[in-house]
Amino acid sequence: MRKNYNYTRRKLFLPEYGRHIHEMVDSLLQIEDRAERTRQAKAVIAVMGNLNPTLRDTEDFKHKLWDHLFIMSDFQLDVDSPYSQPSRQDLTIVPQKMPYPQTRITFKHYGKYAQRFIRAVASEHNPERVTDEVINIARYMRSKSYEFNCEHPNNDSIIRDIRIMAGGQADIDLSAVSYMRSEYRPGVQQRMQKRGKMQRSNGRKMQKMQKGQQRHQPHR
Repeated sequence: MRKNYNYTRRKLFLPEYGRHIHEMVDSLLQIEDRAERTRQAKAVIAVMGNLNPTLRDTEDFKHKLWDHLFIMSDFQLDVDSPYSQPSRQDLTIVPQKMPYPQTRITFKHYGKYAQRFIRAVASEHNPERVTDEVINIARYMRSKSYEFNCEHPNNDSIIRDIRIMAGGQADIDLSAVSYMRSEYRPGVQQRMQKRGKMQRSNGRKMQKMQKGQQRHQPHR
């Protein structure tokens, strides 16, 4: 007895329609009369619509069904379709090659956006706006540096790094950054760690004091 397994059959172009619909489409290719072939194709379209009622809620579901019919025939079916027959090239989307970023980050601990901000501020002509933006950038650089190094750079270091990242495009007034005050407040985790260290330290001190008192107590 010869067994007919699915893996020995040809591959289904649209498995959601099942093998019987694919066999019906294959039978359309054997019909020589074009008018009869078109009539049978419309009957197959009706069966496909009944098998996929969810397509009726979509826009142009009839157009989708005809496209699926041509796909299942491997674009070989020649019938009078109410829509333009798609080609293999139309449905085969070739992905475009994505350009790999080649920008060089001067200081990686500040990130790429800090350098972009500085270059954008360098082209600004309003002095007051430049001052405000530079201070915001300096604060941003301080926070990013803390995330990377767990320490805050001083104002002189930030000014030096800003001049380097500006690339000599413009002379930015950085005097306001010199008087910038650190507004950093430790987070909850840092405060909890510091509190835990103080509690452990106080606990060790209390234990030493208790041991010292026990040593100096007279024996009864």
